[in-house]
Amino acid sequence: MFLTSALFIPSKDQPAVISWHIFDGPRTCLIICVAETPHSRLAILPHTRAKRKSLPLGLWWYNSRVMKKQPSFHVGLNAHLLSRQSGYRSAGIHNYIQQLIQHLPDADAHLRMTVLAGHHRHTASDAVKWRASRWPTERPWARIAWEQLAQPWALYRAGVQLLHAMAFVSPLMSPVPTVITIHDLSFLRFPDRFRPPQRLYLSTMTRLSCRRARRVICVSQATADETVQLLGIPRARIDVVPHGVQHARFCPLPTEQVERFRSVKGLPQRFILFVGTLEPRKNLTTLVEAFHQSKLFRQGVKLVIAGGKGWYYQQVFQRVEALNLTDDVIFPGFVPDADLPLWYNTATLFVYPSIYEGFGMPLLEAMACGTPVIGSDVSCMPEVVEQAGFLVPPHSPSILAEHMARLLTEDDLRMELGQRGQVRAGAFTWEATARNTVNSYRHALTI
Repeated sequence: MFLTSALFIPSKDQPAVISWHIFDGPRTCLIICVAETPHSRLAILPHTRAKRKSLPLGLWWYNSRVMKKQPSFHVGLNAHLLSRQSGYRSAGIHNYIQQLIQHLPDADAHLRMTVLAGHHRHTASDAVKWRASRWPTERPWARIAWEQLAQPWALYRAGVQLLHAMAFVSPLMSPVPTVITIHDLSFLRFPDRFRPPQRLYLSTMTRLSCRRARRVICVSQATADETVQLLGIPRARIDVVPHGVQHARFCPLPTEQVERFRSVKGLPQRFILFVGTLEPRKNLTTLVEAFHQSKLFRQGVKLVIAGGKGWYYQQVFQRVEALNLTDDVIFPGFVPDADLPLWYNTATLFVYPSIYEGFGMPLLEAMACGTPVIGSDVSCMPEVVEQAGFLVPPHSPSILAEHMARLLTEDDLRMELGQRGQVRAGAFTWEATARNTVNSYRHALTI
């Protein structure tokens, strides 16, 4: 029989914990922890390998009283991606971070949050504290350096118990347990479509971060399956937490408001809309080819491809010119988030022919607005759309052209799919996303 002990020195907001581990042969282990907490001064916790030694009845009663209380728990959130200008790849992640910060406080009254962000000013509250960094983290190299070098010290000073790395990467030397959100694994599935430095950073650091994380949040079941297959993360450590949609914003709008927006933007009465990053995996050359094959442009229908320029986007413009569609395909550029509901409401049809997605938020937003959608039948998109829209093979322009022409000519079908989409979108809320995220936190902390 022998005794070991350990003293954990507290940070500003963490309790001091002294633990004694008493080992009596290979069969029995008794752990006694004395902790200074807001609710108690003593907690005695038994642990047994095979056969537990009994404790006095009074101590069991005391322990049960202590453990019934639910003290607050303190989570740090890395929100430094908000420092970047919202565009291309960061657009969806920006929205995810902002919505979680907004909805997490209402998901659990015991949750305290410290948001680690850039130098921009933010509104704090009793449940949410902001810690701004002077590092210029709007620049990728500075943000990467801050995450690995400065973030561990920031976490220690903030006194958090858990870090939520909200986009792929956590510090490799984190002083606290971590939860990681994986939005997609396109950099592993399609490495040739990323610039080498970006591909190397994401593939290496995401893999290492996930292996060290206590919980891994995936935004769809398809992403969770790939996290198991490509990163080797045990399925038991993965939580599938889908995104939500802001139903107060993404909904059918009054006709007068829609027509006013159409007039201001100079949009035709009928047009097909795409919203997303201009990058290879969005499969926009197939969309342009399908639009050409449908001959809808001869009926005055336009194709609007809205989104910020990502990488390797030049081939989209080249294909438009090669097919003589310069006057029929409109590129309005990056669409501000505030204008998205108006774009969806004004469009006759929303098409999203991506070959790979982590979640497919534009499909969900368009459905919430009552706009009929066509998506690809791969990756996570069947999870989002189900029976509320058309799903087509991503590499078949002829099939896509057929479905676009059908929806542009059959009014009843278009209306039916619009109604189905609204019902389906109602199943996704940010309140549910926040609650399920808190469940991951509690699981990581075993609260």
